[in-house]
Amino acid sequence: MKKFRMIAPCIFGVEGILADELRRLGAEDVNAENGRVLFSGDASMIASANINSRFAERIMLEIGSFKAMTFTELFDGVKALPLEEYISAKDAFPVKGWSLNSQLFSIPDCQSIVKKAVVERLKSVYKINWFEETGPVHQLQFSILKDQVTIMLDTSGHGLHKRGYRANSNAAPIKETLAAAMCDLARIYPDTKIIDPFCGSGTILIEAALMAKKQAPGIRQNFAAERFSFIGEKVWREQRAAAMDKILQDIEFEAIGYDIDPECVKLTLENAKKAGVQSLVRAEVRDVKDLKLPEGRALVITNPPYGERLLDIRAAEELYKVMGKVFVKDPGKKFFIISPHDEFEKYFGKPADKKRKLYNGMIKCDLNMYFK
Repeated sequence: MKKFRMIAPCIFGVEGILADELRRLGAEDVNAENGRVLFSGDASMIASANINSRFAERIMLEIGSFKAMTFTELFDGVKALPLEEYISAKDAFPVKGWSLNSQLFSIPDCQSIVKKAVVERLKSVYKINWFEETGPVHQLQFSILKDQVTIMLDTSGHGLHKRGYRANSNAAPIKETLAAAMCDLARIYPDTKIIDPFCGSGTILIEAALMAKKQAPGIRQNFAAERFSFIGEKVWREQRAAAMDKILQDIEFEAIGYDIDPECVKLTLENAKKAGVQSLVRAEVRDVKDLKLPEGRALVITNPPYGERLLDIRAAEELYKVMGKVFVKDPGKKFFIISPHDEFEKYFGKPADKKRKLYNGMIKCDLNMYFK
């Protein structure tokens, strides 16, 4: 079976976690870089990575890479690629991309040149002068970094963080892939009990439940590459069946969410039902100052509210002080709290046992971990 070189973009700080996940899925030649992981595999790996990855933002096929400092070099480099191996005569092939620290910096011009080069290549192969582009969409993407051009084909279609259970969310939701990374760092097992005192739309609780249940996040999703002629429907059926076989039905996992806003509690329960984990998730209205942690082992994983305005920051600092009093040290309790505040530990009142830099969107955060 043909081997493909693939690129999985990810949140900064999650590269190592994603690399380990891809290795477990059977990927070859895995190499983590800033904001992405490179790996190899056959068509089954394309399907498996899309269906199973909890941490990748999308799965891209690398068609080719070359150096270009002029539009002529860009055109010639793209035209030399074996694009017909991926794009049929009637397929749609829109182009988008980005450039950074390169001689070719005009995105619209680069977009136009790449498109023309693709057309010329396909014209020479298919012996036609006009492309209807009425078939399946094959989204091409270029990246130009320090004059190195990479041409990619998006196999996902939608961002993989869009699991399908969160059509509605609260004002400041945490990204599903980031929530999954936090849960991975906290170590979720089928008998884990987790608590989120600021559950919002339930993302952390749901990602933890999916992880405990070993349910692939993309098992109910459709992907762009399902319509690619060079992959085939059988591959997708087999990978979905394999993912279904891994799901655990009877587990002791429990996810408990609290929020001061009744609408957030309602939203959490609705989203848990959409994700198919409603039996594992419960939520109720409660202020964090009234929180009583259960006896025994439990993980607290949370993203407390934080604003950019001065008043919001001061309110967050007061909230951290309350949390420090409520989240008391206990042999059975571990706390994983993400915050963009540089002095979180000062207001929380305890130095973290370990910290991990992660990004919530474009905001740099620390995952403050208390486990000793």
